[in-house]
Amino acid sequence: MELARQGANVCVNYLGSEGRAQAVVDDIIAHGGQAIAVAADISKAEEVQKLFATVASCFGPIQILVNNAGITRDNLLLRLSEDDWDIVLDTNLKSAYLCSKAAARIMIRARKGSIINIASVVALSGNPGQANYAAAKSGLISFSKTLAQELGSRNIRVNVIAPGFIETEMTAELSHEVRTNLATKIALGRLGTPEDIATTVAFLCTPAAQYITGQVISIDGGLSL
Repeated sequence: MELARQGANVCVNYLGSEGRAQAVVDDIIAHGGQAIAVAADISKAEEVQKLFATVASCFGPIQILVNNAGITRDNLLLRLSEDDWDIVLDTNLKSAYLCSKAAARIMIRARKGSIINIASVVALSGNPGQANYAAAKSGLISFSKTLAQELGSRNIRVNVIAPGFIETEMTAELSHEVRTNLATKIALGRLGTPEDIATTVAFLCTPAAQYITGQVISIDGGLSL
C-alpha cells in the first residue's frame, strides 16, 4: 500500500489468503492506484514464471521486487522434523532465489531495479526453537550481499531489511505476558508496525537511495542494541 501511495503499480502475490490479498488490491484501487492479486506458490519455479509473466502482461517490466514470503515452524532441533525444516527453507529462502532470478533477467535488460529482501533480527542473533527460520533468514542476508555484488554493474540494487518484533499475524499469537516482556527489551518500548517497515522499503526504491546496496537495515526499535 505504501509503494502504491508513492506511485508504483503493485502485484500482490498470495498463496492461500485470496480474500485478504484482494482487499489490499481493492484499497489501492480505491485510492487511485493500480494493483492486481496473483496466486502462486513461489517456492516452485513454474509458478514463479507464471507470476512474472502475469506482471509483465499487466504492468510491463518489473522494476521493484520485495521478497516478503515467510512462515515459521518452530521447535527445538532434536524435535524439528525434516518436513518443517524443508518448508521453512523453501518458503523463506528458495522463494527469494527463484523470484530474484526471474526479476534479475528483466532488470538486467533495463539496467535498473531494486530488490529488497525481508530477513529478521533472528538472522543476526539466532533464537532457540527457530533453527530453520534463523538459517533461512541468515541465508537470505548472504544471498542478498552476493546478488548486490553480481548485479551492481547493471545498476540493480539489492538490500535487506531485518525487522524486529512487528505487529503481524506471527506476533499476534504471543501472549500478553510475552509481549510485555518483549517490550521491556526494546529501546523504544513497543513492538513495531507494518508501516515502520513499509516506509523504509519505499525509500530503498527511490532515487534518494541510488547509492545504497548490499546493506542490512535493522528496524527493531533498538532490540538488537
